[in-house]
Amino acid sequence: MREAIEKVLEAMREDYKQWSNWSSSYKPNPHSDKKIMNEMIENYCNGLKVEENRRYWKITGSNGGGSQVSVKGFIVKAGDKKFREGDMLKPAGWAAPARNFARGNVLDGTGVYNVRWTGIG
Repeated sequence: MREAIEKVLEAMREDYKQWSNWSSSYKPNPHSDKKIMNEMIENYCNGLKVEENRRYWKITGSNGGGSQVSVKGFIVKAGDKKFREGDMLKPAGWAAPARNFARGNVLDGTGVYNVRWTGIG
């Protein structure tokens, strides 16, 4: 399970890098902010954390500035009546996921396609 979750985190990191490079190309002088952009990428990539709770793995992450932390998503640890082990759920708040439907599954490989740097959704 940890390896599958790490693939999701890596997909989020790569998406942030692509978004940063894309957004910097629309600035008047994109090369002037290269140092700041690299710091923001490093802050984001190092800020992603996985916390094990009783029912879920909670993914949290900081913004590029490193000053704010938010929940990026939840992954089901063990199946229940509605979800299978490894199902990815969008956050409803800091402590709980939205339990309307799964956004993919990390164990069957569909999870990496449903994440962005902003989280599971």
